[in-house]
Amino acid sequence: MKGRPSHRLRFAVGLALAGGLGVGVAHLLLKNEVQQAGVAREERKGIVALQALADLVERAGGRGETVRRAVAAWQGANPSVRLVRVVAFEGVSLEASTAPEDQGDKAAPRRLSRDEKPLYDLGQRLRTAVTTNREEGGARKEEIEISTTHAGALALAAPVAGDGAVVGIVAVETQPLPAPGRPSLLYAFLAWVGPVVLFLLLALLVGERRAWLAAAAVCSLALGFGSYASYSIARVEQERVRSHEAVAEFALAQAGTARAVLSDLGLATTPPLVPSAWDADAFRRPRGFLTESGKLDEARLRANADSAGGQALRALILAGVVALGLMLAIGLGGVNRLAATLVANRQAYFYVVPAMIGMIVLVFFPFIYGITLSFTDSNLYNLNQPVTETWIGLKNYGDILGDLGIAQRAADGSLIFNYLNFYWTLLYTVVWTVTNVTAGVTVGLLLALILNTKGLAGKPIYRVLLIMPWAMPNYITALIWKGMFHRQYGVVNHVLRLFGGQGVSWFEKPFTSFLTALATNGWLSFPFMMVVSLGALQSIPGEIYEAARVDGASRWQQFRAITLPSLKPALVPAVILSVIWTFNMFNIPYLVTQGEPGSSTEILVTQSYKFAFERYRYGYAAAYSTIIFGILLVYGSIQNRVSKATEAI
Repeated sequence: MKGRPSHRLRFAVGLALAGGLGVGVAHLLLKNEVQQAGVAREERKGIVALQALADLVERAGGRGETVRRAVAAWQGANPSVRLVRVVAFEGVSLEASTAPEDQGDKAAPRRLSRDEKPLYDLGQRLRTAVTTNREEGGARKEEIEISTTHAGALALAAPVAGDGAVVGIVAVETQPLPAPGRPSLLYAFLAWVGPVVLFLLLALLVGERRAWLAAAAVCSLALGFGSYASYSIARVEQERVRSHEAVAEFALAQAGTARAVLSDLGLATTPPLVPSAWDADAFRRPRGFLTESGKLDEARLRANADSAGGQALRALILAGVVALGLMLAIGLGGVNRLAATLVANRQAYFYVVPAMIGMIVLVFFPFIYGITLSFTDSNLYNLNQPVTETWIGLKNYGDILGDLGIAQRAADGSLIFNYLNFYWTLLYTVVWTVTNVTAGVTVGLLLALILNTKGLAGKPIYRVLLIMPWAMPNYITALIWKGMFHRQYGVVNHVLRLFGGQGVSWFEKPFTSFLTALATNGWLSFPFMMVVSLGALQSIPGEIYEAARVDGASRWQQFRAITLPSLKPALVPAVILSVIWTFNMFNIPYLVTQGEPGSSTEILVTQSYKFAFERYRYGYAAAYSTIIFGILLVYGSIQNRVSKATEAI
């Protein structure tokens, strides 16, 4: 009877902790979303104001008294802006400024002083960004710089164009931003405490029946957490709508101010002002939430709000699942049993914990992060975006595995191979692996048999010499062999010419390029197989060979019936390791052939590397790497099961 009250207590404690965890996480997520929405709203309004001012400065010619009058009139209508500076690259001059320190002798127009070099550097960065993006036809460098000052204000800068080129910049600093809003803690507290009170009332009715208590706890948690989750999702969508409405209203106000300033200065209002272009990202690409007249696009607004709500829903579902698991683990006694086990074996866990922490940080976290990244469209241009915004599901895997265009017919009927195709690279990698492992095992075993010969003179010297290729860093070896295959200066071609042949352009054809990598990796791989084979050979009792010779067995029969079966337990795991190492042998293909010609000699791992760090398709490269891991996992499992080489371990 003593154990019965513990059911009710465990479920109550589990519900309190799980509810606190779930609601607490939901509240933190909501708070973060509300604060981020507030900051993003102010940044968008700052960009709108900056873009409107840059438009005015461009229409005023970028220099002269008209620009100064336009800046003064514009800031007078924008009390949220603390100061404005306009810099012209011609003459490196400060054309207009409303900053308090730019008064008297330092009033504009004037040349920038030496201590204002950061302002000049800012202008050069923006000009370089615009030029680079135009030349590349994309958006790689940000054309608007945004930072936060120590006073909590926004400092923004954008380029000023003239005659198709960047002729200056506009820099503004806003007033300190208002404190972001926060969701109410009262609702979160009620969503936490309410389920506990409800469970305690239900527990009085169901007694100590564990199944009924579990059902009551689950229902109470679902009611409390579900209500707060619904509130959070609605609040997130409301914040998105509020942000878009505020930005649209601000853009219309800026358009009115700009038209008034242009009218007062007698400047042309053609082409017409386009407020929708002012609501842009850091690359000056319109966000698309405003129409050309500056009004909200209701369809885009609703879609964006729904997307934000969907992201919040996924995060809250995960938090709810974790909370439910915690509650059931505590209520059903799992935590108690785990605690008892930890206490009973605390010394063993004390020794294991440091290694586990290292494994989690260095192995498991990068592994899980890489797999997660493979489901995104992560690249150089969206690194600062959260995973939820770049999530594309299985698209990367579909693009990799669904592209069957390995080759196509040219106009003259010849085959043209797509060397970037996954299946070509996989085929080449398999050929590369099989030939290298075969060569390494064959040469290594042959040398081991020679070194195992009784009475061989100079055996210690041979062992040292034959182990040298393995002892040298393969990076150095790869560079040496690459130089040896140089068309003009390489020693291989010198030897060919010495015997009347002609030098070969080793890296101009896929086959000869493959031979250079095969020779290099063969030189590096045979010592490992030689050492493994030699160790296994020396462990075979000599009496077995004596008995075989007495029975009249030939050397070949002894090799087949005694040597090979005895080598299997050592050689098969070594072959499995060698296959995995060769399959992922990065240095040799990358340093020797460099994929030449035309990426035809890339293996999967070097192709994945180049997708990540030369083409900057991080999500695609992560999917590529995950497929490589899957191939090796399947191979290792099948090979180990078939060979049964490690079943005694």
